[in-house]
Amino acid sequence: MKKTLSVIFITIWLDAIGIGIIFPILPRLLEDVMHTADISPYIGIMAALYALMQFIFAPFLGALSDNFGRRRILLISLSGAVVNYLIMAFSTQLWMLLAGRAIAGLTSANIAVAMAWLTDITPQHKRARRFGLFNAMFGAGFIIGPVLGGWLGDYGLRLPFLVAAGLNTGNFLLALTVLKESRTPANRKMNLSEFNPLKPLRWLSASKGLLIVTLVFFFLSATGEVYGTCWALWGQDMFHWNGLWIGLSLGTFGVCQTLAQAFLPGPASRLLGERGTILAGIACSCLALIILSISNQSWMVFAIMPLVALGGIGTPALQALATHQVNADQQGQLQGILASAVSLASIVAPLIFSTLYFLVRTWWPGAIWISVIIIYAFAVPLIYRCART
Repeated sequence: MKKTLSVIFITIWLDAIGIGIIFPILPRLLEDVMHTADISPYIGIMAALYALMQFIFAPFLGALSDNFGRRRILLISLSGAVVNYLIMAFSTQLWMLLAGRAIAGLTSANIAVAMAWLTDITPQHKRARRFGLFNAMFGAGFIIGPVLGGWLGDYGLRLPFLVAAGLNTGNFLLALTVLKESRTPANRKMNLSEFNPLKPLRWLSASKGLLIVTLVFFFLSATGEVYGTCWALWGQDMFHWNGLWIGLSLGTFGVCQTLAQAFLPGPASRLLGERGTILAGIACSCLALIILSISNQSWMVFAIMPLVALGGIGTPALQALATHQVNADQQGQLQGILASAVSLASIVAPLIFSTLYFLVRTWWPGAIWISVIIIYAFAVPLIYRCART
């Protein structure tokens, strides 16, 4: 049991490193492949393509893991990640990069399957602690990944992708040789409705409160996409950051975000209430975004990282607020609806933000952060309409 747990935690840690390692140097790779500096729309297209494939195929992979076992789906997912990174490492055309991201999105069941595996082998009274360790391992990997990717990218543009492919190959071999199936496969006849990614949204009509809280989830999830889409581009344009500095900035944000998420949501919710905590998080985000929009020195960005991270304290409060919109028998349906809202935001938002950045980068790159405040403005009235304070 301990060996299995260790392998699952190592798997998710290496997976997070592999995901984070490409963020600092993806814009430079696109510039190298396309021979142009105007690549911001393509960053959005790649992010949206990955999210779209994930949205379409996540229910399919989840159902397959329930029916045929976790192990083979995890191995398929890890092998897909290896193929993605190798394609990106040796790509010479845009279509190759897009094909790599499509494959990655199609097979991106790592985290979901690992979480299901952990649930299979963990008694009820130990799940909270192990889920906390699970999230901590992912967070640690995502802090290390951008720093490592930025540093490696300064030595060789394709090197981070080769390293990511190597990490996932090691991950695959570790899972192949050590992990044993955690559940007896059902091997039942599967209903095609299980593969419909829009199925959870059918329950939105059940409650006006549920519709409102789902819209808030959509808007807040959309705002989070701006960092993955535009951060590296903005850092290059404003401060001429190299890969290492982009990675260090992302790693610093990851540390601040992890600490804020670990220690602040509970006390904030007790002090301010759930709705108050959501609004406080938005207020912190908006202040940080205004400062980012006018920043002209690198030290200013690093100085406000804790304030940027404080913006995230509202998400756990929103999740708690959402659970009050349905009864105990519908909590599973609720989580499916919220997951669909997050997925849809991950598809739409990168396309919007990357297009906006393409339009504003030549006269005011910082304007991209003001656009996020506008999205928050749509969410705030909806938050006041949520039923529970």
